[in-house]
Amino acid sequence: MEVRMTFQEYVSQRGHVLMRLAHVLTGGDAHAAQDLTQTTLVDVYRHWRRVRGAENSDAYVRRMMVNAHLRRLRLKSSAEIPAEAPADRGGTIADPADEVAARDETRRLLARLPPRARTILVLRYYADLDDNAIADLLRISPSTVRATASRALAGLRAAEVGNKHG
Repeated sequence: MEVRMTFQEYVSQRGHVLMRLAHVLTGGDAHAAQDLTQTTLVDVYRHWRRVRGAENSDAYVRRMMVNAHLRRLRLKSSAEIPAEAPADRGGTIADPADEVAARDETRRLLARLPPRARTILVLRYYADLDDNAIADLLRISPSTVRATASRALAGLRAAEVGNKHG
């Protein structure tokens, strides 16, 4: 990022990227993604000198978003009940909406994962971070990242198989 960039310029250039990351972190909940993005941008504005001076300001802001997301999850009520997955629609004609439905199902499956597992998978596959970068971001060991990702992926595979047979 250019050193002379203003906060407004940063938001104009990178706001959509933050919104997409928030959307994935929140399991596809558009309102929660907007709230998370707004919360993060408030923090970015408050700490703009540090953000602007960081070696990699995008990574710094991404860490701020992940921390805000995890803080939010810790405070969230445990009374929330996940929605049931949609019933499988049979048929042999290719529907252009199948890809959209598959993405929606992936979001639903991700939303069922524990927050840390979902965050690790999002950072690995959506933000394209390696295990060491994820470990640094979440302040855990790389082996914990690998183990959590492995268990989360196994859970997603099992849920996928369960959805096809159930």
